[in-house]
Parts: sequence; structure tokens; C-alpha cells
Amino acid sequence: MRVDEFDFDLAPELIAARPVHPRDASRLLVVRERLEDRAMLDLPSLLRPGDLLVANDTRVIPARLMGVRGAAKVELTLHRDLGGGRWRAFAKGAKKLKEGDRVDFGDDFRARVAAKNVEGDVTLEFDREGPGFKAALMQYGHVPLPPYIKRPDDAADRGDYQTIFAARDGAVAAPTAGLHFTERLLSLLEAAGIGCITVTLHVGAGTFLPIKVTDTAAHQMHEETGSIDAATAQRINRARAGGGRIVAVGTTVLRLLETAARDDGVIEPFAGSTALFITPGYRFKAIDLLLTNFHLPRSTLFMLVSAFAGLARMKSAYAHAGAARYRFFSYGDACLLHRAAPE
Repeated sequence: MRVDEFDFDLAPELIAARPVHPRDASRLLVVRERLEDRAMLDLPSLLRPGDLLVANDTRVIPARLMGVRGAAKVELTLHRDLGGGRWRAFAKGAKKLKEGDRVDFGDDFRARVAAKNVEGDVTLEFDREGPGFKAALMQYGHVPLPPYIKRPDDAADRGDYQTIFAARDGAVAAPTAGLHFTERLLSLLEAAGIGCITVTLHVGAGTFLPIKVTDTAAHQMHEETGSIDAATAQRINRARAGGGRIVAVGTTVLRLLETAARDDGVIEPFAGSTALFITPGYRFKAIDLLLTNFHLPRSTLFMLVSAFAGLARMKSAYAHAGAARYRFFSYGDACLLHRAAPE
């Protein structure tokens, strides 16, 4: 499909620079045969007893680093842990970096450019790993806010950009559908007989990379690592076998479950990476509903939701959301998508 088929207009002032507080005060647009304006706290009444929410428990690390190479400033965003203190990173001004260059982030924290990759990013080799690296990252790193949030990160973002489910370090972007949940909302869901379980997919900064091709068939999807343990897979399969619907809390969960699903929809334990690129025409195997935020035009995420709920329906929903002044993108409002019938 042509990439421009996934374009739409959005007023810049609708891009949320901060989240609402409390988190469960977000608005919720229900997208099915008709559109319905609701609120996140209505979610328990929009689901059924026996339904199962699946959320992402990845934790965002302070992956943006400001360093110097000699007298030149360098901004780096880590996006993939290669192990052993080595990371792949996007670099502003990457063309100026050379293999072997040293980048200093503080008096006692530095990295060497181990490689310049054909994809345009660099491989860094840090002077430490493990707990020492994590401590240095907490001291010198910045919250990797998306590029459309036009302000520097601050102390509030350290908490605001983590979900209530965050437990496993590794993401460099938040699984933003999870940002709407609070203990209050989880208690209401439990009281309504709706379960909640977590899987892990470490979101990469590649999720924000623009698509540079004109046809979706030519796009190379970024790779992200994740896992589903045997007990979690069993619980998901048991819920569905019992008539419950599987509700993915975010596109990251959807991609992971669809990667781990057999053709008959059964989820198998999984540990590895996925580069699953979902566009209209994809046959969903494992997911019944999708809770997600509003996504950028021409993005792989808008392509995914269009595949799930229908391109025409999603364009109509986004036009409605814009007119109704919903808040867009990572810190914005949410929508609950019902899967369109296969064509």
C-alpha cells in the first residue's frame, strides 16, 4: 500500500506535552461500528467478566545521553542492548563520528565508537556494564521523550513516562497505552471480573523513525526484544478458551502476542526478537480488542491500528478525535478498538 494513504491532518496544539493527572482521567474513544466518547474509568463497563487485559511491563531507561567528542557536543539515544557494555545508538551528527572516537558523558563515564553501521546508527562500547552502567545511566541519562514533545525532559518525566506495570529495564520509549492505568482502575477492573497480566517487549527508539519509502512493502521494520513465559501463555490461552476476550494494552503487546501465536491463535512461550510489521490485510490470530493511544500520521503504528480496525474507520475516528479536541500521542488520550471483520 502507498504510505500516503495513512496520512491525516492534525492541529499541533493537540499534541500533549504533559499527561493528565490522575492518569485514569484520560478520555477514551471507543471505535467500533459507531464512535463513542467515554473516559478511561469507564473501561470496566466496556469489557466483560472473563476478559483479560495484557499489558507490557517494560521499564524505560534514561537512554538519551549528552556527551562531547573533543570540543564537539554529541547527542546519543541508546536503542538496543548488545550485551557486554555494547549498545547500538542513534546519534545526532553521526556523520561526524568516526570509528574509535571517544565520547565523554561525565568525568567518569565514557564510550568508544566501536562501529558505524550501514543503517545509519552507531555501536558504542561503554567503559562499564551491569550495575555500574545502570548507575551511570541514572546519573547522566535523560528521559528519551519522543521528538514531537518539543521541550527538554525534566524530573516529572522520570515518573510520568513510566507505566504502573513497569518492572523490567530495557525500553527507550514508553508503552504508552499503559500510562492510563492506576491502582484505582485496576481495582475496578478486578471487581468487574476482568483480569490483567503482563508480558515484556522492550520498546526501541525505532518506533519513532519516519518511513522513508513510498510503499509499505519496501519498509524494513525495526527489531525489538521480548518474552512471554509459559505460565503467562497458559493463562492467556485459558482465558480465551473460556470465552474471554484478549485485550492488548498497546501496540507493543499486540505485536508480541501475534508473533508468539500459532495459526490457531494459541500463544506459545516466547523469548527473542520481533520485527513484525502489520499493515491492512494482516490476519490477526490472538487479539480481540486493542487499547492504544492516538498515533502519528504515516507511522507504522497508525498502519497497525488501521489493519486492526479498518483504515476508513480509523481515519473517521481520528477526524472525530481532532474535532472533539482529544489529546494526541504519547502523553495523550486513548482509544479502545474493536477488531474489524476480515474482508
